[in-house]
Amino acid sequence: MFHFLRSLFSLVGFVVTVGGALFAFGMAREYVRNRLRYVDAVRHPLAPWIAFFVATVILIPVVAILPLVGVGTALIVGGATGVGTASGIKALKRGE
Repeated sequence: MFHFLRSLFSLVGFVVTVGGALFAFGMAREYVRNRLRYVDAVRHPLAPWIAFFVATVILIPVVAILPLVGVGTALIVGGATGVGTASGIKALKRGE
């Protein structure tokens, strides 16, 4: 019985992590495409890394409070934010 509950909680934590990563990717991409379109600094090669670092630093205290997720979730969601930022920059360069 307890094994089932442990695996269920692991599944819930995984779903929360994947959902958070998809949400962070989409939000970062659209934010860069819509709001930061005319900001030259967002085209700097370090911009996705800065977005990753800032998102991870902000999320670490948040996930410390939540029971089903950990620091790995903060890293994955932060990485998705950085990748979304890079994707938004590429979309701007293509003219989308």
